[in-house]
Amino acid sequence: MRFFYFYNMRLEDIYELYCQHYLVDTDTRNIRKNTIFFALKGANFNGNSFAEEALSKGAIYAVVDEAEYKTQDNIIVVDNVLETLQALANYHRNKLNIPIIGLTGSNGKTTTKELIDVVLKQKFKTNATKGNLNNHIGVPLTLLSMTPKTEIGIVEMGANHHKEIAFLSNIAEPDYGYITNFGKAHIEGFGSVEGVIEAKSELYEFLIANNKKIFVNQNDPIQLQKTQNSDTIYIEETLAFISANPTVKFKFKNLEVHSNLIGRYNYNNIACAVTIGSYFDIEAIKIKEAIESYVSDNNRSQIIIKGNNEIILDAYNANPTSMRAALENFSQTKSDKSKIVILGDMFELGDTSQAEHQEIADLCDTLSFQEILLVGNHFSAVVSKGNHLKFKEFDDLRIYLEENDLKNKSLLIKGSRGMALERSLDYIN
Repeated sequence: MRFFYFYNMRLEDIYELYCQHYLVDTDTRNIRKNTIFFALKGANFNGNSFAEEALSKGAIYAVVDEAEYKTQDNIIVVDNVLETLQALANYHRNKLNIPIIGLTGSNGKTTTKELIDVVLKQKFKTNATKGNLNNHIGVPLTLLSMTPKTEIGIVEMGANHHKEIAFLSNIAEPDYGYITNFGKAHIEGFGSVEGVIEAKSELYEFLIANNKKIFVNQNDPIQLQKTQNSDTIYIEETLAFISANPTVKFKFKNLEVHSNLIGRYNYNNIACAVTIGSYFDIEAIKIKEAIESYVSDNNRSQIIIKGNNEIILDAYNANPTSMRAALENFSQTKSDKSKIVILGDMFELGDTSQAEHQEIADLCDTLSFQEILLVGNHFSAVVSKGNHLKFKEFDDLRIYLEENDLKNKSLLIKGSRGMALERSLDYIN
């Protein structure tokens, strides 16, 4: 990171102000008392104009980068607010001098991060990325949410273009790292699956260059190839998968663990958390308790009962890799109910979008679902070869659900976040 003077104040001086309360905010709608407000700019707003409002709501300082907004002594003018936030986060990370676990991947980042957090909390005071605040703003905010009481930090890193993971790694400087997988996510930004692999592997490059440790799924040949001659810790060595029907069960050090997560694909996420817990000397029984207590929310792999319908809601995000995994797992689960899938468009696929949506539609035909409901512009354009019902807009699906009272069904609902398919729950009794 580059360090510089901010008009008449050094980074070290700003850090001293931050250390008074260890609070940073960027949104005046959620200002906390004694926080420092960083006036970030967006495409449609200028955070500088909210500095006085932030102070009136309880902030003790505001950081701006346009001198005309310095109307009070406790408004600090810097060259660039975003760069200052990032530099401050990196400076704080090094002052904390605690283990940081960095995490990225195409699918399962947030679930894996939350599992690692609940496991490590059995012994340590941890601080992990909130939600999916995993970008060039979210990572600094995560680091700045840590205090001297934090013993281990868990930082999720997301990206949709090359060099973003490298940039975030240089801010967070992780001591340990894990890549969940390499899949067909953000193809529009990365160009190809090979581009995804190259971009996500920027985390490996940082860890290897700095002699840090890497957690590796030994069943993933790409991970094995990319981490040759590095300091690796293999996951799954002490675990034995039992089943995922629908929730994941496995054995760990003679203990049988029953998780609340659905799908064989979530086993890898759990195995990573178990391995990291073992590495940090957490008792096996405590790891079991942590895994069994974790319940997913925010539309991620949730099991919902409505009337006599069983619903798997996985509508937080979707790409071809995660969609295929969810469909294949759903088809393999045992149920005495008829199976219906409601699938929404997958975004950020670029020129591959039409082919990828067609592949998913064709896959559905091979899996013997009773009904296949496809929602969105992309899915509406697929060539129907089976029992597809296509709905260009969500309102078209809504009308169908209102007119067709679903009873005694097993449903999978999955789509990209922009489709907001969780809305369909309101029309399923």
